[in-house]
Amino acid sequence: MRPIQASIDLNALRHNLQVVRTLAPKSLVMAVVKANGYGHGLLTVAQGLSKADGFAVLGLNEGITLREAGFSQTILMLEGVFHPSELQAVSDADISVTVHNEAQVIMLEQAMLRKPVNIFVKMNNGMNRLGFRPEDYAKIIRRLEACRNVRGITLMSHFAMADEISGITEPLKRFQEATRVLDYPISLANSAAILRHPETHVDWVRPGIMLYGANAVSEMPASECDLLPVMTLTSSIIALQTLLPGESVGYGGLYTATKKTRVGVVACGYADGYPRHAPTGTPVMVADQMTRIIGRVSMDMLCVDLTDIPDAMVGSSVELWGKRIPVDMVAERAGTIGYELLCALSQRVPIKVLN
Repeated sequence: MRPIQASIDLNALRHNLQVVRTLAPKSLVMAVVKANGYGHGLLTVAQGLSKADGFAVLGLNEGITLREAGFSQTILMLEGVFHPSELQAVSDADISVTVHNEAQVIMLEQAMLRKPVNIFVKMNNGMNRLGFRPEDYAKIIRRLEACRNVRGITLMSHFAMADEISGITEPLKRFQEATRVLDYPISLANSAAILRHPETHVDWVRPGIMLYGANAVSEMPASECDLLPVMTLTSSIIALQTLLPGESVGYGGLYTATKKTRVGVVACGYADGYPRHAPTGTPVMVADQMTRIIGRVSMDMLCVDLTDIPDAMVGSSVELWGKRIPVDMVAERAGTIGYELLCALSQRVPIKVLN
């Protein structure tokens, strides 16, 4: 069997959830588990986050999967329903839905549901993706109050720049002004706002990436926030090569040796989810020693510099990211973010769950 494996540490998930509760002790926690639990496995992370007050998902299938697995918490579809036919299933499964456009309001008004649903009504306070404009928001709420298919209402928004020190000042002011006359529960804070803006810790907080132990704020590394990495991606050396000065390795000959160089070939490539554009110098751990990848990442393999690790042999352990190599460190070298690497883990990589 190919040696690559992703280990998912449920105790790290539980620890990170407790960090959220410590930071926002008066708020209910809506754990964001969309994108297959940020690549960790939906039901796996739900097990580790079973003490959360709710789960946020993208689509109906995810919500029903959680319900059928026995999770009774609030479940929220973050983009709401996409077609009127989904509303009855949402109602039957007691799934809450985001309402962010008039088409969804009309769906609720025209539906003939067996029981009403709980809704989170989203305001666009400057991100300009989803939601009602502040000047229209109260009018929409009043309209939804009159809808027979609505059971409970939560006010909701999202911040585009919560990772910046002053990034929520104006958006939060717009939200507060538009909702001053509305007496409903509120949900505002994503991971960055949980870490940086306690004024957003209202009725619900919605942690996402921080639960998985990766950075939500670039200048606040996850480890400095007492967050633990949940996924560790490991493999092994499967071959050894020796480059003489002037010889290259990998597609395109992107790395050329300037001295005699010992090379290890690792069973991991972009088809496993490792970024193809990770350059020479991206950190990697081999046999518990830090080194670097060299040359271009290929579909099934990448190469590492073993010149200063003479004991490394075929079969030596390799950590691509995880407990020793933060996923954000790899992502930064590759010009992306930790979210993308975690979510991009390939289905062909076997997962081991650590309880």
